[in-house]
Parts: sequence; C-alpha cells; structure tokens
Amino acid sequence: MLLVMILLLVGLMALSVPVAVAIGLAGLVGVAAFSNLPLIVLPQQAFIALDKFPLAAVPFFILAGNLMAAGGISRRLVDLVESLIGNTRGGLPATCIVVCMIFAAVSGSSVATTYAIGAILIPAMAAQRYPVGFAASLQATAAELGVIIPPSIPMILYGVAASAPVGDMFVAGIGPGFLIAAALIVFVLTWSRFFFNPGDVPSKRKPPFLVSLRRSVFALFMPVLILGGIYGGVFTPTEASIVAVFYALVVSLFVYREMSLIAMIAVLKRSTLSSAIIMFIISMAGLFSFILTRAGIPAAISQWIVENFDGAFMFLLAVNVLLFVIGMFVETSASIVVIAPILAPVAAQFGIDPVHFGLIMITNLALGMITPPFGVNLFAAAAVANTSLHRMIPYLVPMVGVILLCLALITYVPMISLGSLYLFGIR
Repeated sequence: MLLVMILLLVGLMALSVPVAVAIGLAGLVGVAAFSNLPLIVLPQQAFIALDKFPLAAVPFFILAGNLMAAGGISRRLVDLVESLIGNTRGGLPATCIVVCMIFAAVSGSSVATTYAIGAILIPAMAAQRYPVGFAASLQATAAELGVIIPPSIPMILYGVAASAPVGDMFVAGIGPGFLIAAALIVFVLTWSRFFFNPGDVPSKRKPPFLVSLRRSVFALFMPVLILGGIYGGVFTPTEASIVAVFYALVVSLFVYREMSLIAMIAVLKRSTLSSAIIMFIISMAGLFSFILTRAGIPAAISQWIVENFDGAFMFLLAVNVLLFVIGMFVETSASIVVIAPILAPVAAQFGIDPVHFGLIMITNLALGMITPPFGVNLFAAAAVANTSLHRMIPYLVPMVGVILLCLALITYVPMISLGSLYLFGIR
C-alpha cells in the first residue's frame, strides 16, 4: 500500500499536479483501494488535521509577517543586521540567516519567516546577482529556525505527547538554534567566496549602525514582547501570534506610518491566500498521515528499531534515519504526535534525556520542511521567489548537508541542548 501511494504521489507531482491535490489523491487511493473505510473518512480526517488550537497561530503569524514586511518592521531588522555584517561577499545571505533567527523569536513559524523575510531578501539577493535558486533555497533553510528557536509549536506538541516540560524545551532550543545559524553562516560565506562572482554590480551603501539601531527600536522590541509574554506566562504561543499581529499593526500604521489602509487590504488578501494554501497542504498531509498510521507503518518501523538495535549510539542513529524518512512524507506536527509517545519512553530506557531527545526529533523532522515532497518551506520560498523547485534543488542539497551535520552534533553532544538549562539554573 505504502509503495503504491508514494509512487502515485511522485507521479502526480512529476506531472505538475499541485502538491496538496497530489497528496489528497494519493490518500483517496489509499482509502478506496487498501481499506474498508467509507469515503466520508476523507473530509473527516482533513478537518481533524486542522482542528488543532496551536495551528490557529499559523495564519496569524503569516499575517504578522506580512504586516512586518509591508509596514517596514522587517526592513529595519534587515538594515540593522546589514549594518553590522557590512558589504563583504556573502554578507547579504548571512544577513538573511541572522534576521531569520531574530524573526523566529517572534513568529514560532517557519512558513511565516519564509514569507516575511523572503519578501525582502530574496529580491535583494537576486538584485546582487545571487542565483534565484540559491536565494530561495537559503531562505527556506534559514526559516527552519522558526521551529527550533523558541517559541515553537512543535516543541509544545512534543512536550504534551512525551510529557516533557515545555518551558525546558524552549530554553533547550537556544543552543541548537545558534549552532544551525552559525553553521549556515559559515557555509554561505564560504560558498560566496569560492563559487559566486557578483560581476559589476555596485555594492550597496552600508547603513550606519547607530541610525539603523534607532530606527529599529520598535522592531527589536517585538521579540522581547513575544518571548517575555510567553516565558512570563502572560499568554500562550498561539495567543502570542495575535499579540504579534496587533503590535505589528500598531507600529506599521501609527509609528512607522509606512502602511496605508489600502495597503493593509492587500496584506490581508495575500495573508489569506498564503494561509489557505498552507492549511490545505497540512490538511491533506494529515489525511495521508492518518492512512499510514492506521496501517501501522510508523509503529511497526519504530518497533523494529527497538527490537534490532542495542545501545544508545545505534538507537539514536536508527531513530535519526527513521525520522528523516518519515519527515519527508508526513507533516511535522503529525509525526511528533504519533511517534513521540512511542520512542520517548524507549529513549529514556537508554538513558537519553527526554528534553534532549525532543530537540533531536524536532531538528530532524524540521528537515522535512525543506525536503521534497512535503517541504512546506520550499513551496513558500518558491512562491515568494517566483521560481521552480528544480532550480532550487542543486543549491538545497549542500544546505541540507549542513543541517545534517548539525543534527549529528546535536544528537551526540547533549550539552548543545542541555547546556542552556544549566546556564540559566533550571537544572
């Protein structure tokens, strides 16, 4: 059954069928041909996949990101970071990574980060003659920090599914987030030095740091407000998304005054369309996940790993291979809800800290956002850059390799995740 569904899915996507439709048709075949379930299951499971309170944050964070882009907030963050990094070769891609890291502390959503920052920096990189495929791939990859840097919806889901403290998960995400950001910066600086020839494009005048800092005060206060509210127990991450929208709206309309009411209508329309596309993909991925779960495929694979691997080292290696494959085909939140209750107790038997194991799972499954066929970030970045996936793949492959190297370090060096817990006196 699994093989037929995957072959159908790949075939439909090869024929340029929209990804959500391809996933839905593969799910329809799975229900109709390989089960005795009534077809009413299709809309039921599509609705159930969306009927999760944390998912309400997705459209609000997308709206907040678009408001930040249209209202000048994101641009001021970009100017501030660029004033620090300068006009060195590779400085603009490095700026993209740093700004994504800052924005991740506001949004908690990789898709929102892709839209908000990509709308500014993908055209900017293209103007400096960086290949569009490179710019889109980097934006999609850097936006993955949205689910690793706290706040993060997958961390909340893991905490609930594996009975791990969510607050500890948030703090533990700081180390892996900085590691991935630093590794990506080293990669883009190296790539730009040896593989990029900007030609005769005039260098952009670097904005003065103090001027950029003064202009970005309200923009910088946004992550302080969001993270402070979450850590202070004032509001949940989902409620924080609404606070982010309200703050971005007030700053854009009344402080920076760069967005008119007419422009806000365009922002609302764009946010609605973007949210609908992403939620459609999530709903169809939820249906696909339901069929796989009902067939017992994730549980069977997990059980096989438990029975055939001894020792923490080999267990973690097998789990990482399993999660990487599953993340390519199953939506991240669904994967966490299904697999975490199965694997977390087994990891505890091997003496693996549940918070550490949670960061391994989330970092690994986040790769599914930038790997076909369900790479949500890829489709979002491709839409922003107005390009196709096949132009992104050659640049995406080494970036995925960088993330895999970071994943290996996060897996086998627990202090990368747990060190911040000791640093802040939580343990």
